[in-house]
Amino acid sequence: MNTLHAISMQAQDWLNLFLHFVSLSLLAVGGAITTVPDMHRYLVDQQNWLTNEQFNTAIAIAQAAPGPNVLFVALFGWNVGLNAGGGWSALLGMTCTMLGLLLPSTILTSVSTRWGHRNRELRAVRAFKQGMAPIVIALMVATGWVLSSAQHGPRGDWNLWLLTAVSAIIMWRTRLHLLWLLGVGAILGASGWV
Repeated sequence: MNTLHAISMQAQDWLNLFLHFVSLSLLAVGGAITTVPDMHRYLVDQQNWLTNEQFNTAIAIAQAAPGPNVLFVALFGWNVGLNAGGGWSALLGMTCTMLGLLLPSTILTSVSTRWGHRNRELRAVRAFKQGMAPIVIALMVATGWVLSSAQHGPRGDWNLWLLTAVSAIIMWRTRLHLLWLLGVGAILGASGWV
């Protein structure tokens, strides 16, 4: 994927990687993509286990590939493992990140969904659902900020920010299908505008 960034990992580091993704699992109320800012902080800024390029490339490949978009988490672990020593380490890294992110949230979702369905008429359940919407939106904005600022910073990508703002306004104010906006974005990207 990218050039290797040689690192040294001990057993405690693998455990810390797993536990960090366990904690992110419980924060990922809008999906795994909403925790990208903290993943970046931990993997790139704090631990130096991945480079900015490896981080962004993993997200781009996973988002472009068919299947669930959570695949970027597996690529993060894979790249950490490759940077730490090769094939078996890559499998260990992928296992740590994927199990750490998926296991707690799967169990919590299963239990809470059953409870929420049985108690869907309670005022507290309805309030919780309404209160989570702004949190998910804020986490998505933070993810967009981290991904778009990683290359040139917010000032260097003004046209990308303009396209994002226009797309958001169109989605909010019209009934235009999202695929049309994605198509326009693809054309603008292919032409070099963004």
